[in-house]
Amino acid sequence: MGAPQKLRAEVAAYKRRRILEEASHLFFQHGYGSTTLDMVAERLHVTKPFIYSYYRNKSELLFEICQSGIQLSLAALDEALGATVGPLERLKRMVDMVARLVIENQEYIVVYQREEKNLQPADARAIRVMRKEFDRRVAALLREGAEAGVFEIEDASLTAASIDGMITWLSVWYVPSGRLSVSEIVSHTIKLVLKMVAPSARN
Repeated sequence: MGAPQKLRAEVAAYKRRRILEEASHLFFQHGYGSTTLDMVAERLHVTKPFIYSYYRNKSELLFEICQSGIQLSLAALDEALGATVGPLERLKRMVDMVARLVIENQEYIVVYQREEKNLQPADARAIRVMRKEFDRRVAALLREGAEAGVFEIEDASLTAASIDGMITWLSVWYVPSGRLSVSEIVSHTIKLVLKMVAPSARN
Protein backbone atom coordinates (compact mmCIF):
# COMPACT_ATOMS: atom_id res chain seq x y z
CA MET A 1 0.00 0.00 0.00
CA GLY A 2 1.41 3.38 -1.05
CA ALA A 3 1.63 6.37 1.25
CA PRO A 4 -1.54 8.12 -0.07
CA GLN A 5 -3.58 4.92 0.20
CA LYS A 6 -2.24 4.26 3.68
CA LEU A 7 -3.13 7.78 4.78
CA ARG A 8 -6.66 7.44 3.39
CA ALA A 9 -7.08 4.13 5.20
CA GLU A 10 -5.90 5.67 8.47
CA VAL A 11 -8.26 8.62 8.08
CA ALA A 12 -11.18 6.29 7.31
CA ALA A 13 -10.35 4.13 10.34
CA TYR A 14 -10.22 7.22 12.54
CA LYS A 15 -13.63 8.42 11.28
CA ARG A 16 -15.18 4.98 11.84
CA ARG A 17 -13.73 4.92 15.35
CA ARG A 18 -15.11 8.38 16.17
CA ILE A 19 -18.56 7.37 14.97
CA LEU A 20 -18.41 4.27 17.17
CA GLU A 21 -17.28 6.28 20.18
CA GLU A 22 -20.14 8.76 19.92
CA ALA A 23 -22.72 6.06 19.16
CA SER A 24 -21.51 4.04 22.15
CA HIS A 25 -21.77 7.10 24.40
CA LEU A 26 -25.35 7.73 23.30
CA PHE A 27 -26.37 4.06 23.56
CA PHE A 28 -24.84 4.03 27.06
CA GLN A 29 -26.67 7.20 28.12
CA HIS A 30 -30.03 6.81 26.40
CA GLY A 31 -30.28 3.19 25.29
CA TYR A 32 -30.19 1.77 21.79
CA GLY A 33 -33.91 2.19 21.18
CA SER A 34 -33.96 5.86 22.13
CA THR A 35 -30.87 6.81 20.14
CA THR A 36 -31.16 7.92 16.52
CA LEU A 37 -28.50 8.36 13.88
CA ASP A 38 -29.49 12.03 13.81
CA MET A 39 -28.33 12.23 17.43
CA VAL A 40 -25.02 10.58 16.54
CA ALA A 41 -24.54 12.96 13.64
CA GLU A 42 -25.30 15.94 15.85
CA ARG A 43 -22.65 14.94 18.38
CA LEU A 44 -20.12 14.59 15.58
CA HIS A 45 -21.20 17.83 13.87
CA VAL A 46 -21.74 15.95 10.61
CA THR A 47 -24.70 14.98 8.45
CA LYS A 48 -26.43 11.62 8.63
CA PRO A 49 -25.24 10.68 5.10
CA PHE A 50 -21.68 10.97 6.46
CA ILE A 51 -22.46 8.16 8.92
CA TYR A 52 -24.07 6.07 6.17
CA SER A 53 -20.83 6.30 4.20
CA TYR A 54 -19.16 4.21 6.93
CA TYR A 55 -21.99 2.16 8.46
CA ARG A 56 -25.07 0.73 6.78
CA ASN A 57 -27.44 1.36 9.68
CA LYS A 58 -27.78 1.68 13.45
CA SER A 59 -27.82 -2.10 13.81
CA GLU A 60 -24.34 -2.37 12.29
CA LEU A 61 -23.11 0.27 14.72
CA LEU A 62 -24.45 -1.76 17.63
CA PHE A 63 -22.73 -4.91 16.36
CA GLU A 64 -19.38 -3.13 15.96
CA ILE A 65 -19.62 -1.72 19.48
CA CYS A 66 -20.62 -5.05 21.01
CA GLN A 67 -17.91 -7.07 19.29
CA SER A 68 -15.18 -4.54 20.09
CA GLY A 69 -15.07 -5.50 23.77
CA ILE A 70 -14.72 -9.23 23.17
CA GLN A 71 -12.15 -8.66 20.40
CA LEU A 72 -10.03 -6.59 22.78
CA SER A 73 -10.45 -9.24 25.49
CA LEU A 74 -9.32 -12.00 23.13
CA ALA A 75 -6.26 -9.96 22.15
CA ALA A 76 -5.38 -9.44 25.82
CA LEU A 77 -5.92 -13.14 26.46
CA ASP A 78 -3.55 -13.99 23.59
CA GLU A 79 -0.87 -11.79 25.10
CA ALA A 80 -1.29 -13.18 28.61
CA LEU A 81 -1.34 -16.83 27.52
CA GLY A 82 1.66 -16.28 25.26
CA ALA A 83 3.91 -15.40 28.18
CA THR A 84 6.63 -17.97 28.95
CA VAL A 85 5.61 -18.37 32.58
CA GLY A 86 3.62 -20.92 34.54
CA PRO A 87 -0.20 -21.21 34.53
CA LEU A 88 -0.59 -19.31 37.81
CA GLU A 89 1.28 -16.27 36.54
CA ARG A 90 -0.52 -16.44 33.20
CA LEU A 91 -3.88 -16.48 34.98
CA LYS A 92 -2.89 -13.46 37.07
CA ARG A 93 -1.75 -11.60 33.96
CA MET A 94 -4.95 -12.46 32.12
CA VAL A 95 -7.17 -11.18 34.92
CA ASP A 96 -5.08 -8.03 35.28
CA MET A 97 -5.12 -7.21 31.57
CA VAL A 98 -8.74 -8.07 30.86
CA ALA A 99 -10.06 -6.38 34.02
CA ARG A 100 -8.27 -3.15 33.13
CA LEU A 101 -9.56 -3.40 29.58
CA VAL A 102 -13.15 -3.86 30.78
CA ILE A 103 -12.92 -0.81 33.02
CA GLU A 104 -11.24 1.32 30.35
CA ASN A 105 -13.91 0.34 27.81
CA GLN A 106 -16.81 0.46 30.26
CA GLU A 107 -19.33 1.98 27.86
CA TYR A 108 -18.73 -0.62 25.14
CA ILE A 109 -19.06 -3.52 27.60
CA VAL A 110 -22.19 -2.16 29.27
CA VAL A 111 -23.83 -1.45 25.91
CA TYR A 112 -23.25 -5.08 24.93
CA GLN A 113 -24.75 -6.37 28.18
CA ARG A 114 -27.79 -4.13 27.95
CA GLU A 115 -28.41 -4.28 24.23
CA GLU A 116 -27.48 -7.82 23.21
CA LYS A 117 -31.20 -8.45 22.75
CA ASN A 118 -31.28 -5.84 19.98
CA LEU A 119 -28.54 -7.45 17.89
CA GLN A 120 -29.44 -9.13 14.64
CA PRO A 121 -29.56 -12.91 15.20
CA ALA A 122 -26.47 -13.58 13.06
CA ASP A 123 -24.54 -10.83 14.84
CA ALA A 124 -25.54 -12.16 18.26
CA ARG A 125 -24.38 -15.64 17.26
CA ALA A 126 -21.02 -14.31 16.04
CA ILE A 127 -20.36 -12.60 19.35
CA ARG A 128 -21.42 -15.66 21.35
CA VAL A 129 -18.90 -17.71 19.36
CA MET A 130 -16.14 -15.27 20.36
CA ARG A 131 -17.21 -15.32 24.01
CA LYS A 132 -17.23 -19.11 24.02
CA GLU A 133 -13.73 -19.08 22.56
CA PHE A 134 -12.58 -16.82 25.39
CA ASP A 135 -14.06 -19.17 28.01
CA ARG A 136 -12.69 -22.24 26.22
CA ARG A 137 -9.15 -20.90 26.31
CA VAL A 138 -9.40 -19.87 29.96
CA ALA A 139 -10.74 -23.33 30.78
CA ALA A 140 -7.73 -24.87 29.01
CA LEU A 141 -5.42 -22.76 31.16
CA LEU A 142 -7.26 -23.88 34.29
CA ARG A 143 -6.92 -27.55 33.30
CA GLU A 144 -3.22 -27.03 32.68
CA GLY A 145 -2.83 -25.50 36.13
CA ALA A 146 -4.82 -28.28 37.73
CA GLU A 147 -2.61 -30.91 36.09
CA ALA A 148 0.44 -29.03 37.39
CA GLY A 149 -1.02 -29.02 40.90
CA VAL A 150 -1.27 -25.23 41.22
CA PHE A 151 -5.08 -25.07 40.77
CA GLU A 152 -7.86 -27.12 42.27
CA ILE A 153 -11.10 -26.99 40.29
CA GLU A 154 -14.10 -29.28 39.90
CA ASP A 155 -15.28 -28.01 36.51
CA ALA A 156 -12.91 -25.99 34.34
CA SER A 157 -15.59 -24.75 31.95
CA LEU A 158 -17.89 -23.57 34.74
CA THR A 159 -15.00 -21.92 36.57
CA ALA A 160 -13.87 -20.16 33.38
CA ALA A 161 -17.38 -18.83 32.78
CA SER A 162 -17.53 -17.63 36.39
CA ILE A 163 -14.21 -15.80 36.02
CA ASP A 164 -15.44 -14.26 32.77
CA GLY A 165 -18.62 -13.10 34.48
CA MET A 166 -16.78 -11.66 37.47
CA ILE A 167 -14.48 -9.59 35.27
CA THR A 168 -17.23 -8.47 32.89
CA TRP A 169 -19.42 -7.33 35.79
CA LEU A 170 -16.77 -4.77 36.74
CA SER A 171 -18.11 -2.61 33.91
CA VAL A 172 -21.52 -2.42 35.59
CA TRP A 173 -20.56 -1.25 39.06
CA TYR A 174 -17.28 0.59 38.43
CA VAL A 175 -17.55 4.32 39.13
CA PRO A 176 -14.56 6.53 38.21
CA SER A 177 -15.17 8.70 41.27
CA GLY A 178 -15.51 5.69 43.58
CA ARG A 179 -13.39 5.05 46.67
CA LEU A 180 -11.22 2.41 44.96
CA SER A 181 -8.73 3.09 42.20
CA VAL A 182 -8.58 0.95 39.08
CA SER A 183 -5.40 -0.73 40.36
CA GLU A 184 -7.05 -1.54 43.70
CA ILE A 185 -10.09 -3.03 41.97
CA VAL A 186 -7.92 -5.11 39.64
CA SER A 187 -5.77 -6.33 42.53
CA HIS A 188 -8.88 -7.36 44.49
CA THR A 189 -10.29 -9.16 41.45
CA ILE A 190 -7.05 -11.10 40.98
CA LYS A 191 -7.18 -12.19 44.64
CA LEU A 192 -10.79 -13.36 44.28
CA VAL A 193 -9.98 -15.38 41.17
CA LEU A 194 -6.95 -16.99 42.81
CA LYS A 195 -9.09 -17.99 45.80
CA MET A 196 -11.52 -19.66 43.40
CA VAL A 197 -8.83 -21.91 41.96
CA ALA A 198 -6.40 -22.35 44.88
CA PRO A 199 -5.77 -25.86 46.24
CA SER A 200 -7.71 -26.50 49.45
CA ALA A 201 -4.64 -26.25 51.70
CA ARG A 202 -4.16 -22.65 50.52
CA ASN A 203 -7.78 -21.51 51.00
